[in-house]
Amino acid sequence: MDIEELQTFVEVADAGGVSAAALRLGVSKSIVSRRLARLETELGIQLLARTTRGAALTEAGATFRDYAARVCAEIEVARETILPSGALRGRLRIAVPLSFGPQFAPMLAQWAIHHPELQIQTCYSDRFVDLIAEGFDCAIRVGYLQDSNLIARCIGPSYTRLVASPDYIKAHGAPESPEQITAHEALMQGTETWQFMDGDKVVSVRAQGRFKADNGTALVAAATAGLGIAYLPAWLTDEGVASGALVPIMTRYLPPQAGAYVIRPPGSHPARKIRVLTEFLIEAFDQSPHFAGAARV
Repeated sequence: MDIEELQTFVEVADAGGVSAAALRLGVSKSIVSRRLARLETELGIQLLARTTRGAALTEAGATFRDYAARVCAEIEVARETILPSGALRGRLRIAVPLSFGPQFAPMLAQWAIHHPELQIQTCYSDRFVDLIAEGFDCAIRVGYLQDSNLIARCIGPSYTRLVASPDYIKAHGAPESPEQITAHEALMQGTETWQFMDGDKVVSVRAQGRFKADNGTALVAAATAGLGIAYLPAWLTDEGVASGALVPIMTRYLPPQAGAYVIRPPGSHPARKIRVLTEFLIEAFDQSPHFAGAARV
């Protein structure tokens, strides 16, 4: 039984269709279909029922999927155990915040140069990606982590600042304490809560505003245009602050230190390629001017 056929079946089962699985695997739909056909022929049983919406597991397929996934995982662990210093091979799917692309993309490109046998697929999006449902091996998340069953490792600090344009400050003033934020137009991704440090105490504020965007770069543009105040990572606002287009405000109350993390699905044996990527990023972040010793204001 071919390991590629097992891996392909697991991807189709998890993705819910041939097209989605082909995208995850980076191969054509015809290749996926041929692998499935060979596997079903060898087993002598139908694993998937094709529908207009994709593919649904048969009863036998649902049972076999769990066994196939365990076999694939064990083979991956075995390969890494017997070849701990070997070249990284196979496919690695990574989800990265779109706003973080300019900082992360050069790091990932440099890492890819050192591992020519590794196939890297990166999805840049500021939406919240479901690693398990969408078939990602890992993700980069920046900010404050929510409670989940995912496993996270911090790769570096991330600092946040409150900013506004000189024109906005001239027209509306600037808040001097967290309580005054509700009197200002806030530029937000959704309905998030902003946090600030008052000594050792964390103060939370539910900001309000009419302009929202699911992309950090768009919020920087809105703040620069004078639409309101924004609570953004320092690495997104460094250029604007340096040029004078943005001004750090309410600097007496700094946001708590956040972090950048590599997130992966639960499992006792993280893939070696994820471990190697994580170690590389820890070193890269330590040398990055956006993160190492980043200014708090």
